[in-house]
Amino acid sequence: MNDDQELCLCFHVSRRKVMQYIRVNRPKYASQLSECYGAGTGCGWCRPFLRRLMEQSCSLEETEIPNADDYASQREEYRKKQRGEPRQDD
Repeated sequence: MNDDQELCLCFHVSRRKVMQYIRVNRPKYASQLSECYGAGTGCGWCRPFLRRLMEQSCSLEETEIPNADDYASQREEYRKKQRGEPRQDD
């Protein structure tokens, strides 16, 4: 995933915006990233990735996020599971 692709698909928040928010505001908790254009407050799919970005900001590791198409399809499966819909492979 490049920096301009959306991390929070509900509110269209890019990885670049989240990383800039972390650099400038230095939040102590991942939940504080919700102040970055509402990231993580919609369906919840991006919350684990937001946590990883927070952890990354404290270390030298690079957070691995799938490419945009895979990310969106994995989120769609997550949303279906939340709604109780059968998975495509069922």
